[in-house]
Amino acid sequence: MKYSQYQPRPDLLKNQVILITGAGDGIGRAAALSYALHGATVVLHGRTLNKLEVIYDEIEALGAPQPAILPLQLSSASAQDYEHLVNILDKQFGRLDGILHNAGILGERIELAHYPAEVWDDVMAVNLRAPFVLTQALLPLLQKSEHASVVFASSGVGREVRERWGAYSVSKIAIEAVSKLFAVENQHPNIRFNCINPGATRTAMRAKAFPDEDPKVLATPETIMPAYLYLMGEDSRHMNGQSIDAQD
Repeated sequence: MKYSQYQPRPDLLKNQVILITGAGDGIGRAAALSYALHGATVVLHGRTLNKLEVIYDEIEALGAPQPAILPLQLSSASAQDYEHLVNILDKQFGRLDGILHNAGILGERIELAHYPAEVWDDVMAVNLRAPFVLTQALLPLLQKSEHASVVFASSGVGREVRERWGAYSVSKIAIEAVSKLFAVENQHPNIRFNCINPGATRTAMRAKAFPDEDPKVLATPETIMPAYLYLMGEDSRHMNGQSIDAQD
C-alpha cells in the first residue's frame, strides 16, 4: 500500500495513550498534534519544557484530549529516572497504547577516522540506548493495552551505510535490529514493533545535515503524518518487525 495516501478515520486513536519522544518540534510536534486530533491522549516528552508547554496549549485549544508532559533527559537518564517515569504513567493512565520513538540527534557529518568519541557516545545514548531502555522499562504498561504499537525512527542511512554519516548511520542501522529483535522475541501478541523512515523532511536536523539544500523542496512534517497514523492505529495490527518509508 501507499502509506503516504493512507486516510485514517477521525477517531482512529480514540482513548489511546501514546508517548512521543522528541515532541518539542519537527516530526515529533506534528505527530503529537496529529495523534491528539485523532483522539489520543498524548504524553509529550522533550528536552525543552517551554516547547512542550506551547504544544500542550495548542492541543488543548484544538479541543483534543488533555495531554501530559514528561520531561526526561534521554542522554543521561538513570535507571531511577526510567522507574519514576513508569510509575507516573502507571499511576496516571494504568497502561500505555503506543510509543513513538522520535527523539534523535545528528552528531557530526565527518569520517569515522576523525569522529569524536564523546559525540559518538552522545548519539548512541539518545538514538539507540534510550529507545531500547525506554521500551524495556515500559513493556509492563504496554502489556496492559489491548493493542499496543511501538514505532522506532529509522533513516535511509539506517538501511544502507553512507559515507560521512558516522554514529547517526550506525545508530539507525542498530535501531532497525532492535525493533526486529523486540518483534521476534515478543511473547505478547498484543504488542507490535516497527520502524518508520520519514525520508527527506523539512526539519532542523535535515537543515543541519544538508545546509545547502532548499527546504522548500522537502516534505513538511505534517504531510508525512498519514504513515505515522497508520503504524500507530489498528489498521496496521498485522505488521510486526517491519520497516516502512513514510513518503512511499
